[in-house]
Amino acid sequence: MELSAGIMSRTSVRGFKSTPVPQALVRQLLEQARCSPSYTNTQPWEVSVLSGAMRDQLGKVLYDLAAAGVPSRSDVSAPAHWPLANESRASEHNARRFRTLEIERDDSAARNGLRLMNYQFFGAPCVVLLWLDRTLSEWSTFDLGLFTQTLALAAHGLGLGTCLQASLTHYPDEVRALLGVAQDKRLMLGLSLGYPDPAAKLNSYRSSRAELDEFVRWYN
Repeated sequence: MELSAGIMSRTSVRGFKSTPVPQALVRQLLEQARCSPSYTNTQPWEVSVLSGAMRDQLGKVLYDLAAAGVPSRSDVSAPAHWPLANESRASEHNARRFRTLEIERDDSAARNGLRLMNYQFFGAPCVVLLWLDRTLSEWSTFDLGLFTQTLALAAHGLGLGTCLQASLTHYPDEVRALLGVAQDKRLMLGLSLGYPDPAAKLNSYRSSRAELDEFVRWYN
């Protein structure tokens, strides 16, 4: 896939086929992602890839906690509030997703069901977890973002889909225990990975983007 076309056509996938992703293919996209830039070439990212029985175990742990209403204990603090423009975009995004699925505002059961789909990885057969050492600074968080974008684009270029999910970081202690990851590693982000299912209704949804003049200032 040509690079510009890939950038413009990548989207979050929220409905996957059950077809397993060969490990060789995952290695191929990670080979591309490892070429991402980083501050003084520190390459701070650490990656866990789960499929098969381990993917299922992780899903059960996360789903059971979320379904029981256990509050998030994420290593990454959620914003206390958003600036007005950001909050407006997020609200519009959520409203449009609910309309796509024909979920009414007062249908709390359906809304909760949509929330819990996150912990089932939207049916994806593979999950990627991204970690950083606790001693690292915001520069490394920025670097991890670059790695994540490259990973998502590499997957798209290989015919795979991704969904970047903060929800998969909500219970990091349980994830560390399951995987034997040390406490000095922060769980920063999770990605569901697999082959997109074109029949999934959520995959018909496309999020909007702000126009350039909303966020760019030109100085000559």
